[in-house]
Amino acid sequence: MPTPTPITAPIVTVCFAPGDDADWFAASEKVHDLLHANGTPARRYHVRHRRLIGWLTRFLAYYLLDAARRFGAVTMAAGGRKGRLDLTGTAAKAAHDAAQRWRAWNTHIAATTRAAHPFEDYLAQHHADPMKVSPAEARRRFEQQPRVLAMLAHHFDPYELSVYQAGEATYVGLHWRIALIGDALITTDGRVLAPTSDSVADQFRFLNEACAYLRSLRSSARLCAVAIA
Repeated sequence: MPTPTPITAPIVTVCFAPGDDADWFAASEKVHDLLHANGTPARRYHVRHRRLIGWLTRFLAYYLLDAARRFGAVTMAAGGRKGRLDLTGTAAKAAHDAAQRWRAWNTHIAATTRAAHPFEDYLAQHHADPMKVSPAEARRRFEQQPRVLAMLAHHFDPYELSVYQAGEATYVGLHWRIALIGDALITTDGRVLAPTSDSVADQFRFLNEACAYLRSLRSSARLCAVAIA
């Protein structure tokens, strides 16, 4: 069985054009100015070590922000030059972990309980008639379903129910994108990309747009992941 996934602060990925000041102060200033929030560096990215010179660069933290080490070698960072970050490895690790969670859910939850309605359905009942269905009542109706109760008992996030029920590929696809982007992205020219609603569909639309933007950046561009306090 998977261990419970800890609740984390919202993550914002800040992007800088090549040549821009891209230290932690600049990232936190962008977050404060555009989102009116404060945060701390979030070590989310695996660090890339090139095949030929990796034996040397693995011990150097140049072009990296808030790097973490293991046995002296740099392994993770909150950001840095895009070319030094192992974005493929970061996504692959998140995809592997998500696949393991989905398969455990499929074995222990899907195989033993009938399909359930996602929380969005009950939230729609609240919006349709707020006097009749309060937010607390919507949550109660959602959580009394046997599949949701089983997910709570086994430390699966029940508010991801719709993504779990959509299948392994969808669940994995969501989480490797989240590993790269987080919950919002600030572009090099100061635009804020974020989901337009809490729906999974809008989250996918945002993540697809943000991933495409990230791919378009040159390897000399800088990134920084910020955890909003």
